[in-house]
Amino acid sequence: MKPSAYVGRFAPSPTGPLHAGSLVAALASWLDARAHGGRWLVRIEDIDPPRCPPGMGEEILRQLLACGLVPDDPPEWQSARHPLYAQALAQLQAGGWAYACGCTRRDMEAALTALGHVHERHGERPYPGTCRDGLHGKAARSWRFHTVRYQKILVETAANADQIGAATPFFIANQQLHWHDRLLGDLRQDVASTVGDFLVQRADGLWAYQLAVVVDDAEQGITDVVRGADLADNTPRQMLLQHALGLPTPRYMHTPLVLQADGEKLSKQYGAPSIATGNEAQALAALQQAGRFLGLESHVGQSIGQTLEHWVPQWAARHVEKPAPQPVPQDGLRA
Repeated sequence: MKPSAYVGRFAPSPTGPLHAGSLVAALASWLDARAHGGRWLVRIEDIDPPRCPPGMGEEILRQLLACGLVPDDPPEWQSARHPLYAQALAQLQAGGWAYACGCTRRDMEAALTALGHVHERHGERPYPGTCRDGLHGKAARSWRFHTVRYQKILVETAANADQIGAATPFFIANQQLHWHDRLLGDLRQDVASTVGDFLVQRADGLWAYQLAVVVDDAEQGITDVVRGADLADNTPRQMLLQHALGLPTPRYMHTPLVLQADGEKLSKQYGAPSIATGNEAQALAALQQAGRFLGLESHVGQSIGQTLEHWVPQWAARHVEKPAPQPVPQDGLRA
């Protein structure tokens, strides 16, 4: 396969070892990179130390290696990249796209209740805008992206979808940001009303996920993000930040989630068991289970390497866009 500019990545948070759901995400991102003839990177997203047990990042890397999922470059660690995030925040502040917030969780709950906002299970809690026009005597605790103002500017400056930017893979219409997901299709979200002004730096001084992932994807040259569908609603926030920071926007593909018996997402938060990778047979069994979930076929007796090699063309047949056929001259001969 010819070389490609494609660069993909798997970016786990080391809050626990890989489970069946996270292995599905890792495998999908690896296969997509290989099917496109591209590079595959791993980034350990350890910017929340209280939630990351010591050594867990290394354990995840060992599990990936046992399953034959080896990155093309040494893994990156978010904990070593703080200066990049600080630089991005300073850029947002200078552009007027980030403001200080003094709200506590209790403040926000009280404001939302006063606005009649009913909290839905697993639903987003939009920021009520309490500090949008100033701190009103409160001390600054965190920094927020000015979603409402930025989205309004995009709407006002774009008479139609094409005027936001020729290379921008989204458009604003009817107050909603529209974008295309390679698997889920055309999606939309009114970020201003659904999410509001989201955090870019938390009250404890730690960097928010949205800012860190945008900065990291751009700095590492990521062209394609393949991840679980639970992160799909994060995409428009990240697109707005990319646009505000003048960064490229990758293509996005969100894969189905592995669910528990009760229908909840399989996750570390709810005690999902670690995949067994103590020997090759265990690692192969875990890998084959992930492949079956993605609809891939494997043959009994294949090794890990043979299984992965067998899956790449299957993935390519389903998820790699075929080039448009070239027109044939009337005499039947190509130029």
